[in-house]
Amino acid sequence: MKMTSKEQAQRSKRYHWIAAHRGGPLSLSDRQQLIRWARECVEHVLHLAGPEVDQRIIDALVTAAAWENGKTSTGDCMKKSLGAHAAARVSTNETHKAIARAAGQAVATAHMADHSLGGAYYALKAIKLAGLELATEKRWQEERLLVLPVQLQELVKATWQQKKLDERI
Repeated sequence: MKMTSKEQAQRSKRYHWIAAHRGGPLSLSDRQQLIRWARECVEHVLHLAGPEVDQRIIDALVTAAAWENGKTSTGDCMKKSLGAHAAARVSTNETHKAIARAAGQAVATAHMADHSLGGAYYALKAIKLAGLELATEKRWQEERLLVLPVQLQELVKATWQQKKLDERI
């Protein structure tokens, strides 16, 4: 017998990150708040790319903001994510690569909410690669996280620790 999407979602290790329309617990509002947090994390470090930011990075961030406001589709976000990741692959500057990956992950939050962690993670990685104060940026991200509902804050923090992302930066 075929399982329903809700049954499949409940069996997933990523259940807490699955959208309600796919059988998980995250509302559209939850996902919009997560994409905003991830996008803001990237925008906060975007200046590190200098004046010549690859347009695919900008497109990803603009599309993330549009999705957050109900103005574009998840499919468009996925395309822009691929574009940002393509920009990362061709860049020869490691800080720029991290920023492009951050943008790609942030906009991919529309598809799967746990990608929001990637936006924040790669933004921190860009800070480290640029030789800047990592702890200061981490505090900034955590302050922005406090705007989200408590259940989302706890989900982000728990998954961050589970994946040991601080150790991987």
